[in-house]
Amino acid sequence: MADSIYADIGGRDAVEAVVDDFYDRVLADEHLVDFFDGMDMVELRAHQVQFISSVAGGPVDYSGAEMREAHDHLDIDDDDFDRVATHLEAALRENGVGDDHVDAILSEVEALRAPIVGR
Repeated sequence: MADSIYADIGGRDAVEAVVDDFYDRVLADEHLVDFFDGMDMVELRAHQVQFISSVAGGPVDYSGAEMREAHDHLDIDDDDFDRVATHLEAALRENGVGDDHVDAILSEVEALRAPIVGR
């Protein structure tokens, strides 16, 4: 069996670096920063590490809230979703994740668009 994306990109340390870079980008985006006002960023980063690890085939089961429930109160639209995905793609690429793996991770994220934007 082939290695998981998680193992191939460098495991937990690599995922944590991607998540840190991702949140640096998102929190610097004036269009998105208000979504994170009052959020526990340590907890949110930990959930994001779990999520990315899970979709990358790591030894982690994502235990975050159901996507629709977790995002419903935020009134996220497709433009917001696209902006976040763009920041995630940039963070993945900046941290040395290869094209095939970036595409696979973003495909998993795209599959969550409907519940996140409330459809």
